[in-house]
Amino acid sequence: MDTLDWDSIRHPLYLTLKVTFFSTFFAALFGIFFAYWMSKLRFFGRAFADAVLTLPMVLPPTVLGYYLLVVFGKRGLIGHFLAEQFQYSILFNLHGAVLASTIVSFPLIYRSAKAAFEDLDPEYEEISLTLGKSTWETFLKVTLPLSWRGILAGSMMAYARGMGEFGATLMIAGNIPEKTQTIALAIYDSVQSGKDEFSLVLVFVASITCVLVLTISGILLKKSHW
Repeated sequence: MDTLDWDSIRHPLYLTLKVTFFSTFFAALFGIFFAYWMSKLRFFGRAFADAVLTLPMVLPPTVLGYYLLVVFGKRGLIGHFLAEQFQYSILFNLHGAVLASTIVSFPLIYRSAKAAFEDLDPEYEEISLTLGKSTWETFLKVTLPLSWRGILAGSMMAYARGMGEFGATLMIAGNIPEKTQTIALAIYDSVQSGKDEFSLVLVFVASITCVLVLTISGILLKKSHW
């Protein structure tokens, strides 16, 4: 147990919370945007587009990680551009971990927000537009406030999912201690190394954190009905 100290737990936990915070933010940003337009637009191929946006939720994380490597690797379209123009690579750093977690978490917010937008009575938005408000103002002042419960539920689930992200993160960001090693990767590493007691502590910390997130989500959603 001499290897079990606070720093051994603090670093992966801190990185996990940091990655999950930013990935949830970006997943919410893009998830709400696509959810709103998919709930409003009717076009040929809409079902296919919806399936593509939901795909990261059902794809094996390693498959998703492979796609990310193909796109953002040095030979990939985006990866090659970033390397040539900015001498920057998203691979094997914290940005890669955020990207992987964002894409994995995105469908949870997207589907939850889309359901909330579709359940909203369109009369509220029509009244706002009739009063001279723009589509953007109507979205910010009417649609978004009336749909916040679904968005919050999806965001909390995305946050919890982001904390457990493993496969895609491992492939694109690696498992570098104090740099990209999140708590899920630290658990895997400690199990592989035979550090059972350390693994148990990390599992306990991760479980408690996820339970707290889901509990807070449940309380907030319950209060919204009072």
